[in-house]
Amino acid sequence: MNALLQLEDLGDLAGASVLVRVDFNVPLAERDGRRVVVDDFRITSSLPTLRYLLDAGAKVTVCTHLGRPEGHFDERYTLDPVAERLDELLPGIELLENLRFDPGEEANSPEFVERLVAGHDCFVNDAFGVSHRAHASVVGPPARLPSAAGRLLAREVEVLGGLLTEPARPFVAVVGGAKIAEKLGVLRALAKKVDTLVVGGGMAYTFLHALGHPIGSSLLDPSRLGDCLELYHSPTEVLLPVDSVALGADGETVAVFGEDLPEGFAGLDIGPQSAARFAKAIAGAATVLWNGPMGVFEDERFTAGTRAVAEAVASCAGFTVVGGGDSVAALDEYGLAARIDHVSTGGGASLEFIEQGDLPGLRALRESPR
Repeated sequence: MNALLQLEDLGDLAGASVLVRVDFNVPLAERDGRRVVVDDFRITSSLPTLRYLLDAGAKVTVCTHLGRPEGHFDERYTLDPVAERLDELLPGIELLENLRFDPGEEANSPEFVERLVAGHDCFVNDAFGVSHRAHASVVGPPARLPSAAGRLLAREVEVLGGLLTEPARPFVAVVGGAKIAEKLGVLRALAKKVDTLVVGGGMAYTFLHALGHPIGSSLLDPSRLGDCLELYHSPTEVLLPVDSVALGADGETVAVFGEDLPEGFAGLDIGPQSAARFAKAIAGAATVLWNGPMGVFEDERFTAGTRAVAEAVASCAGFTVVGGGDSVAALDEYGLAARIDHVSTGGGASLEFIEQGDLPGLRALRESPR
């Protein structure tokens, strides 16, 4: 990772044309008959990079995707609201239209890359959140232009890389979410790095079932039972829920059960005992990584577990990292984001970096012409 060039390594940028890949895939909403940005966190996160380039005298063009328009123009995903907000925050920057309007972006088309880099002297990747994608705008420009990491991307690599190499101990990772198959790789990687692995969310029920507990109609991936057993019996301490808040088959009855859930009930949140147990583990940590909610936190009936974990992470005296995605949404909902040491802008990218130790976008930067 030390081989990544920084902005200063690009040299004198006065008069240079710089293409910057950012991740401005931000939520929009309709207000007073117009679409507006409702959360500009990803935009403000790249402002230090953009300010540096402008102050250096560069002409700055930024490019990003928005949503999933699947290779064709879609009015819902035009970047006009994003351009408007960017101009309010930092005037003087050109924003290209949605990269994913062209099928060449996701296909990593050489022709699309050539059109993208035409007229530019340098490239900067400040889009950590998409650097796990081998898309044209991520891996194409570094092969054709002198390239560097932006401030945001460099900070993400520094923080997440530090978790993998020299975390302060004890190191506690809290991983939630619905599907065990999507996070099995990162769980295995973390089990080799952390002192305690806390598992919540829907995927915890495959672990519980593997250990012989009835789980009612909770989420279950039968193909991963052996993997869960192997992880649970690894040398690393694995904490699982000891109680659950469950929803009955009628869609209305909510009840708290221990580790065993009766038929007709689906666990949709960790229970109060589990929340207290998880919070205690977090409180004693010198380093905490959290990724993934403990339940269906969007439903007020099943938000207590995720809130308890969020509050424990925010209150922890150690170094705290929240790895993007729904965890960040939960922090925002509870008003706790400002109390976290590092909030990652990339959910999937953060997990893949932790699992693999590298990303296609980072490899492309390291291999770029010097």
